[in-house]
Amino acid sequence: MANKNILIVPGDGIGQEVTAVGKKVLDKIAAKYNHQFNYDEALIGHVAIEATGNPLPDESLEKMRNSDAVLFGAVGHPKYDNDPSAKVRPEQGLLKMRKELGLYANLRPIKLFDELLSASSIKSEILKGADILFFRELTGDIYFGEKGRKNDGDTAYDIAEYSRYEVERIARRAFEAARTRRKKLCSVDKANVLETSRLWREVVQKVALEYPDIEVEHQFVDSTAMMLIKDPCRFDVVLTANLFGDILTDEASQIAGSMGMLASASIGDGTGVYEPIHGSAHDITGKGVANPLASILSAALLLDISFGLKEESVAIITAVEGVLKAGFRTRDIADASTPANMILGTDAMGEEVLNRI
Repeated sequence: MANKNILIVPGDGIGQEVTAVGKKVLDKIAAKYNHQFNYDEALIGHVAIEATGNPLPDESLEKMRNSDAVLFGAVGHPKYDNDPSAKVRPEQGLLKMRKELGLYANLRPIKLFDELLSASSIKSEILKGADILFFRELTGDIYFGEKGRKNDGDTAYDIAEYSRYEVERIARRAFEAARTRRKKLCSVDKANVLETSRLWREVVQKVALEYPDIEVEHQFVDSTAMMLIKDPCRFDVVLTANLFGDILTDEASQIAGSMGMLASASIGDGTGVYEPIHGSAHDITGKGVANPLASILSAALLLDISFGLKEESVAIITAVEGVLKAGFRTRDIADASTPANMILGTDAMGEEVLNRI
């Protein structure tokens, strides 16, 4: 029996709706497998700014540090998107959380359910069998480097920066994961242009010497972007920097047909954070139509990676597969052939998964 403390951090927009479903799935697992999950909640993002003026209040950060794992929703709000001069922004809470918790490795599994091959805009015969695990470095690069304006505000700059140890630690995580999969690793950079990428490649080549059983390929980011669409099955573990990983994993979400299907884990040496890769999606907030499957699959990742509960994690994934096989869809993964009565809202889709666990 596991006795664990899980912090629920819904955040903004549809984060509130899908995280509530993810928590119900964790409750069902606790009941079925005789575990004790203790919950607390914390604020982040726009809702935290509205309540406290701070996108990540100290109280929220303290709760995160004292939890065994965090199930997270999303941050963001249109009012900030339309005001680039805003000094306090929801995303600052997300970046601070990653930095303060030392969440240097973002794992994004891109695994296709056969039932959803038609949901992607890419041909089914190209997609079938695709199974990619991205390792995106999360606490360095241009997002955390010095930034500012000069020349009376007419020139802007953002500095990308990496240290050797930052590349080493995520590279080792990726190589270890490759050993449990197809033993292939593709490291993505832009070493023909960027000095940070030259350091990245140099470090990855050195770490690779410790893993002679892993087939290693180095690829430029622009070429990788093309090959992900042309031949996604060629990739197994993909290791890359923060900015490149942000863009490539959103591109790869279309291999799976929808961002609403993809979970992610942000891990380091302490508390892990588990979240859907989608954003706050205020255009559908409150309508009860958001796809909760990414949050449900994030709960499965949480059980597996942070708690070592593999059987329970597989039970959730199998339940999601069962729902899809039965023909149920949310509107983002439905197509013209989906009967109207099989297109479910957020809570109804969650219930279908719960019934199969």
